[in-house]
Amino acid sequence: MRRVVPVMFKAGCPDCRGRFELAAGALRLAIGGSSRTTFYSFTCPGCGTAVRKPAGERIVQLLSGAGVSTLRLHTAL
Repeated sequence: MRRVVPVMFKAGCPDCRGRFELAAGALRLAIGGSSRTTFYSFTCPGCGTAVRKPAGERIVQLLSGAGVSTLRLHTAL
């Protein structure tokens, strides 16, 4: 039986300037129709601030490949 090592992501809070590592379960990914509406978010473990950061194509690949909860946003036609 193989042991699965959880993936950890380095992150930082723009409010308290804290630097920390987060497991995939602590992150959320939203994929929109453009780069402006594609982002990841988390709650800072240091100060409790809700943090939202843009996610480019590479970040989307890394986060979704690691099992981060993903929401696909749709635009009205």
